[in-house]
Amino acid sequence: MNRRTLLLGISGAAAIAVTGGWIASRNAGTQTSFVLPAAADESAEILPDIPLGDANAPITLIEYASYTCPHCATFHDTVFAQLKKDYIDTGKVKFIHREVYFDKYGLWAGLIAQCGGAPKYHALSGMIYETQKDWIGDGKDATIADNLRKIGLKAGLSKEQIDTCMADQERVGAMIATYQKNATADDINSTPTLVIDGVKHSNMSYEELKAILDAKL
Repeated sequence: MNRRTLLLGISGAAAIAVTGGWIASRNAGTQTSFVLPAAADESAEILPDIPLGDANAPITLIEYASYTCPHCATFHDTVFAQLKKDYIDTGKVKFIHREVYFDKYGLWAGLIAQCGGAPKYHALSGMIYETQKDWIGDGKDATIADNLRKIGLKAGLSKEQIDTCMADQERVGAMIATYQKNATADDINSTPTLVIDGVKHSNMSYEELKAILDAKL
């Protein structure tokens, strides 16, 4: 994903919002509604990170990624599992995943990922990346919404819990404001992007990442 796409994502809420901030889709008699604010509110809450690993780890690694970015799904499949095993679980790296929203589907996925709070966040995030092609399916709003709900249910969220999360316009505003603030501060122009102890790196293989981490350790 390039910088132009990222910039479109930053202003995308205004482009895809409808009256009242709701997007509603109908397919085969099924209606699914999700909220999107007309624009990020400067007074919106900035959400805290949800770290994975030892809070006092010598290295902090931040991944900026979008749930609809194929390269991000590949990174999760080919790099993250080994990174977790070798560095996060062993107390060498504190990992932070920061969501980037290119489109409404990535935002919907973020609502599901965050619905269970910190205890379920990384597991849900992983499920979303692992099944990216499946939940995107035919690309229709109703299909994607239904598939994301199924992921939430599989992770142990209740139907009522999911409905509440998906209708939380205040949360959406906070998510977009948090994304804008962090991505601007770190000058993020592509995904996945890694920020290792404040230094920005583009997408890389596990071997390349391992070399950087080992040199720092």
